[in-house]
Amino acid sequence: MNSNVRIMLLGSGELGKEFTIAAKRLGLHVVAVDRYPMAPAMQVADAYEVIDMLSPTELERVVEKHKPHIVVPEIEAIRTEKLLEFERRGIQVTPSAKAAHLTMNRDAIRDAAARELKLKTAKFAYATAKADLIAAARDIGFPNVVKPVMSSSGKGQSIVRKAEDLPAAWDYAVEGMRGDKAKIIVEEFIKFDFEITLLTVKQKRGPTLFVSPIGHYQERGDYRESWIPARMSPSTLLKAQKMAKKVTDHLGGAGIFGVEFFIHGKEVYFSELSPRPHDTGLVTLISQNLSEFDLHLRAILGLPIPEITYYGPSASAVVLADRDAETFKIIGVEKALKIKGTDARVFGKPATRPYRRMAVALARAKTVEGARRNAKQAAKRIEIEY
Repeated sequence: MNSNVRIMLLGSGELGKEFTIAAKRLGLHVVAVDRYPMAPAMQVADAYEVIDMLSPTELERVVEKHKPHIVVPEIEAIRTEKLLEFERRGIQVTPSAKAAHLTMNRDAIRDAAARELKLKTAKFAYATAKADLIAAARDIGFPNVVKPVMSSSGKGQSIVRKAEDLPAAWDYAVEGMRGDKAKIIVEEFIKFDFEITLLTVKQKRGPTLFVSPIGHYQERGDYRESWIPARMSPSTLLKAQKMAKKVTDHLGGAGIFGVEFFIHGKEVYFSELSPRPHDTGLVTLISQNLSEFDLHLRAILGLPIPEITYYGPSASAVVLADRDAETFKIIGVEKALKIKGTDARVFGKPATRPYRRMAVALARAKTVEGARRNAKQAAKRIEIEY
């Protein structure tokens, strides 16, 4: 590995911050890019840029200025056509420009999974107007899930139980979308037993690896808790692994993919995919020797991953803001750390807004239940003082 490698991170939130820390441990040069100043990863990077990542002109400008060897997308709201161009010019895009391009919008990756790869998914349809949404929802049935084709952290997602709620669901989805495409997906509501994230590592040299399945709990379409390992039968896990390998092989490249599944009995439904570290994977910061960020970096650089060693049942629980503020303090970390087996990460975001993740509590215990309990207790002790 050449320690003079320059990495450009597109999106500099809490996941990007942990990735940057992993990269700096190996002596790499990191340029953190985001749409607002003092984003978390900017605070630990060698350099940073504030741009509109949906602007091809701005993307070209920062790439020409910093001349990165590797571009690492960390969010969806990027003009991915430009990433395809960068890749053609010899810049490594991770895991691949195709992966970033297809997964920027839920429609592209869902079409690839269901129609090309024949993976089992919920029934779904698209809408570009309220009238289309009403027709599609009636065809799929109620309840259903309505969300933008491009968003993050559950923004714009709602469960619709009756037709009268569809216009409000449309407005909420459009309000929560990222990018400049007003397109909505409506999908069948699967009565699943539980859902998992299967972190899937594609290596440049070596077999595809899977992190132990991560269970998670969501509210408002966004993750609140995650734990490892999720309890599931070996045969069901094998189904999920085969599906994850099939879709990540289709996308190509090298790096980590967060592949989400619904589990209902012995049935496994493909839900979504992120071609980058996943928010539920924050639990890997305490559960194992190589976190999802270390694994992503090693896969990108072609470094060996001989073994993933697990330390025992582990969990994470988030700390949320409840209002808009630019002046605030994170307090109570010392109280949280009094709980045995806990740790915490404060993200360093410069402003709060309702439901924004500001920190995460991490915990290990003898059982998953114990780890979840300790993580939630620790998270409650971490407060935002306005």
